Amino acid sequence: MARRHLLADLGGTNTRLALAQDGRLLAGTHRRYRNDDFASFENVVTAYLADLSPGPVDAICAGVAGPVLGETAQLTNHHWHVDAARLRDVTGAGPIHLMNDLQAQGYGLDDLPPDTVQTIFPGQPAPQDAPRLVLNLGTGCNVAVIHSRADGIFVPPAESGHSALPHATGRVGALFDHLRGVQSHMPMETAISGPGLSNTHAFLTGADLSPTTIATAAARGDPAALDTLALFAEALGLIAGNFALHHLPAGGLHLTGSLAPVIAPHLPASAFLARFTARGPYTDIVRAIPVRLVTCDTLPLLGCARYLRQVTAG
Repeated sequence: MARRHLLADLGGTNTRLALAQDGRLLAGTHRRYRNDDFASFENVVTAYLADLSPGPVDAICAGVAGPVLGETAQLTNHHWHVDAARLRDVTGAGPIHLMNDLQAQGYGLDDLPPDTVQTIFPGQPAPQDAPRLVLNLGTGCNVAVIHSRADGIFVPPAESGHSALPHATGRVGALFDHLRGVQSHMPMETAISGPGLSNTHAFLTGADLSPTTIATAAARGDPAALDTLALFAEALGLIAGNFALHHLPAGGLHLTGSLAPVIAPHLPASAFLARFTARGPYTDIVRAIPVRLVTCDTLPLLGCARYLRQVTAG
């Protein structure tokens, strides 16, 4: 009997939903909703099911941009609280799996369409089962490490985006000192995220602009916006290099999220690679790590589908 699954990607700004049949994403079922238009995630699910009328849903897998504790989760950058019990009430689904959204992205890497992956720095070839790392740049920031095992992919949870910014020198160090006034515990996402881009621009110019406005200005060649992207890229290289030493992702560092396509074209000419690879005796190891851009909007949904495919196998 065919199994129908509901997949969800809950970000800080938008939520995406789709259906899967026997663990494979169903074409034409992808929808995106603005979180601010709904009082709760359950309301989004109800609207989605009313729109598509898919019939009974056998299982749900949701990637949530925030910490997950058992069958509950809290979005970090939105007020929604997700509860599996309430989802059962509105869907009738049995198994409900909640995971961090970066875990979901990690589970989806092997199912990406080839044209959604671009190489920024080629690095060196690595064994097929080498660890990989996803670094998301969006409303917030987080990472996930992907391990390939005989029984499938394993992606442990993490909330690294809220660990503290590292020591830095030069303009990056001055930026990090400035960010103490933004959030006292100085999480990494105050520097490398959409709001982080705005924070960086405010540090350099005193102007409070949205990430979209800064990106548009940079595309027009605005010197202040280009300087902002250059400093952002340098800070990203420093932080990403630390993550690389934590996890040794010889299989590649994958940049994802809405901000990644904005910053990626500026990385080759920036100080990103110098900061990323300045690792003393480990410089050659980090330099060998490929850096790639992922532009697939449905990556977390693909990951949710694969996760359900793994846990329901057999």
